[in-house]
Amino acid sequence: MSELTHGQITTQDPQHDYVVRIDPGPRDFSALNEVVRKGSRIGNERLDGDDHLNEVIPKPWGMEYRIYVDDFIDVWNLRIDEGQSTSMHVHPRKLTYLMCLLGQGVTDTLTEQYPVGAGTILRIGGGAFHSTRSSGPGPLWLVEVEAPRNKFDLIRLRDNYARENTAYETEHAEAPDLPAQPVSYLPQARLREKSPGGEFAFGIRAGMDVFYRRQQQDLFHIPLGLTGVVTGEVDILAPAQGDVRRPALDQYYLSLALA
Repeated sequence: MSELTHGQITTQDPQHDYVVRIDPGPRDFSALNEVVRKGSRIGNERLDGDDHLNEVIPKPWGMEYRIYVDDFIDVWNLRIDEGQSTSMHVHPRKLTYLMCLLGQGVTDTLTEQYPVGAGTILRIGGGAFHSTRSSGPGPLWLVEVEAPRNKFDLIRLRDNYARENTAYETEHAEAPDLPAQPVSYLPQARLREKSPGGEFAFGIRAGMDVFYRRQQQDLFHIPLGLTGVVTGEVDILAPAQGDVRRPALDQYYLSLALA
């Protein structure tokens, strides 16, 4: 991966070269100003409402559902079906990480294109337009980390399904077999422990457990807490990429693994 210093500013993480950084550039700011002037508005999620976000959200390109949520961070699992793609969209207020669990695809920005495969981590700064498509064979499985939490922080610029300038969906499907359950030792937190088809398992583990009980099926460990929201850097561990860094022993992690 090469380092780009013009147009849309995109660099590698200086410490972890498996993290691709996508930050907004002049074309992003121009496009965002234009769609806002045309009337697009950014919503605010109601933390004590919007219960449909805890169900499965059907999408024209596949589906998504919430894995974990608390007052500050939101984590979703996306399935993009072969040949389908998300809209070219932007989150002006929040930082997004996309991690690939399985499949092959491509993420486009307004100026660049990045291959996506198992183990890929994209760090997408607030204000950077992006779209991801699945090239197959089969679906592309992603996990999206959003900080701070606000699912309605969304503006669509272009879309294959005529959803330009529309808000986040309210249509949803119940998921009785995999409900999100409260986490007693984490304030306002909810966790869904498996994917609908049983492909992936999700759990909360202490840093000490992550360090001393490394498991072959582990894919990513996402630190929980306020640090990533405040600093704008979520220090995701990627054991599937050969990441052997020591986790913070006094911190909880959301672990993503093959079931």
